[in-house]
Amino acid sequence: MEPVWSLSRHPLTRVAYGLDGLSQWLTRHAGRRLTILVDAAVADGEAEARVRERAAWADRDTERIVLSGPGDLASVTRLAADLADREFVVAIGGGSLLDQAKLAVLLGSDPAVGDRLTVRQRSGLVLLSADSAPRVPLVAVPTTVGTGSELSGAVCLSTPEGKRLVLGNGLQPEVAVYDAVATRTLPGDLLAEGVLEVLFRLAGMYAGDHRELPTEDAFAETLLRRLVRLGDEVAAARAAGTAPGDATRLEIAKLSGLSHQPWLNLGRDPCACKGWYLANELSTALGVRKMTAAAALLPPLWRRITRPDPRWGSAARLERLWRAVSAARTAPGPVDDPASGIDALLDDWGIRRSLDAPPERVAEVARATVRAWGQGLPTLGALTLADVHEVMAEAVGAPALAGR
Repeated sequence: MEPVWSLSRHPLTRVAYGLDGLSQWLTRHAGRRLTILVDAAVADGEAEARVRERAAWADRDTERIVLSGPGDLASVTRLAADLADREFVVAIGGGSLLDQAKLAVLLGSDPAVGDRLTVRQRSGLVLLSADSAPRVPLVAVPTTVGTGSELSGAVCLSTPEGKRLVLGNGLQPEVAVYDAVATRTLPGDLLAEGVLEVLFRLAGMYAGDHRELPTEDAFAETLLRRLVRLGDEVAAARAAGTAPGDATRLEIAKLSGLSHQPWLNLGRDPCACKGWYLANELSTALGVRKMTAAAALLPPLWRRITRPDPRWGSAARLERLWRAVSAARTAPGPVDDPASGIDALLDDWGIRRSLDAPPERVAEVARATVRAWGQGLPTLGALTLADVHEVMAEAVGAPALAGR
């Protein structure tokens, strides 16, 4: 698939480090009432308290909406109606809550978005108009790491036909705020999974495209080297029974957002990360976290790339990337075989990847995956049902992580 131009007039998200800067941002807007949209898992927590303090300093009133669960088209539509006349919104939560906030704000601003979301189609990808733009300013405060939703023009949405990937520049928040207090309650296993999610995304785009892009490749390699060092730090802290520090979590959060920056993948095939589509379908169907599915899929995916099978990606680029990653790790591991190397990294980081499903269910998920993302659609390219089924079957047969 050829890269496409972004013709949106919606500006890129501005980034702020520290919630203290929220006061100055509020004083630059005429509105008097701030709506706090907060995930039930972190409601009444330190991040929300800090936002309320900053609003009070700026002499702004606050009101609160608490959300729980991933949401779906019906719940997001209701939220859109609720937010349509708000003056500004601060969303505090993980990727799921930020996705709901982004889509609800845009949906409440442009009815055409709702029309696009309700069109019946088999494709798992929904592209919004470049003209769709939010009227309500949205500030995103992520309390998890990995998704990078606070800086992306993408959301995942549950629909009756399955989980859909919705893309549009109008989905980008006005401001993203990174503050260590926001991730202070994040469990160590989810922090490790967040690091893996960024690695999964960066490596998938890098190795999935055969084009040599020296500048963009150098950016990706630098981010990945920094990322695996932080992942090893998290693993060491967990092994010692301690919590990773504020500085470590903040660095991971920054890399999570940076992985979505347009300059990082400029000129790449936007559908290069084939594993994302498989992980999306497998996790939804089996009721597991996406990174559990991704971790199970990575070794068999990378084995196919290095066979080589160019439909999955570039063997030379994956091998080069893995050598760079291996050199940056503080824990020794296989250098010459990316599949064995990622398997060892997953063990070192304590990532759960045990999947359980009968063969019939795996075949059913493979068919659904190809229907939503393949059969002539650019997302899976030339990959067939047999290709997808083979990888998924191997992933489900992967051994559980001993002692976890």
